[in-house]
Amino acid sequence: MAGFRIGRGRDNNRTPQQPPRQQPYGQQQAPQAPAPYGQQPYAPQQWPQQASQGGQGEPEYFDPHGGDAGQGQGYGYGGPGHGNGHPGDSPGYTQAFSIGEDPYAYTQGGTYQAGAAQAAGPTGPRLPWKELLRGIVTRPGPTFLQMRDYAVWGPALIVTFLYGLLAVFGLDDTRQDVISATLSKAVPIVLSAGVAFVLCGLILGAVTHTLARQLGGDGAWQPTVGLSMLVMSLTDVPRLLFAMFLGGDNMLVQILGWATWVVAGALFTSLVAKSHDLPWPKALGASAIQLVALLSIIKLGTI
Repeated sequence: MAGFRIGRGRDNNRTPQQPPRQQPYGQQQAPQAPAPYGQQPYAPQQWPQQASQGGQGEPEYFDPHGGDAGQGQGYGYGGPGHGNGHPGDSPGYTQAFSIGEDPYAYTQGGTYQAGAAQAAGPTGPRLPWKELLRGIVTRPGPTFLQMRDYAVWGPALIVTFLYGLLAVFGLDDTRQDVISATLSKAVPIVLSAGVAFVLCGLILGAVTHTLARQLGGDGAWQPTVGLSMLVMSLTDVPRLLFAMFLGGDNMLVQILGWATWVVAGALFTSLVAKSHDLPWPKALGASAIQLVALLSIIKLGTI
């Protein structure tokens, strides 16, 4: 009994407690929350060393597509990982996008534009004036579509001016004045009529183009005005040929006038629909003022 010493609860086999590690000046160790039962306490200072070991234990990024953001197969906060060399494609890089813009629609070499539509280009080469005039009569739809991006000022001005010179003889009162007048007086009357019809065609074509744009059309004004002048002149040729000899009050001339006016309405509708990408009701509405003016000035001769 003499070889044993009775202590006061002290365990002599226990390793002496090490003194606490001193923190550098100005830094304090953050208190750690107790770990849940059965789990090791989280050590944040260990994952940078683990992340450098071949991707093992690499920090995870949010991946909406279920891929491995650390291996460059998914999408992190910064967009496609390791994709195409863009800085915003690196893991952990935050890239800003505008409201309403799809970040996944971005591709290298181009800038995504939300809501931007591709502008339609020319559907064919420019038609020569003979094929243009023939196409308006025989195949108007494809002709208007092919010429929607080309100005046709040359054929439009020449044809409309020649039509105005002959239109004088299609009106009864004007024809009598020209025939009874001397040459020096008749020439200015005929030339002024040609210029007046050119100006009338330009104004009515501009009105049709303006209405088409207000209804949602996207066509250019030069092709629209030029083609409308050609339609106005060419569709009235059958009536004018008979009116020059039979007079404007003849029954046949009146029937031809109404028939050619309906044809002109169909051609104007096709022209505006092809040139401005509009449905036919809106195209007909855009050309309504021009049709009413042609009916009053040329077909019926009331103005």
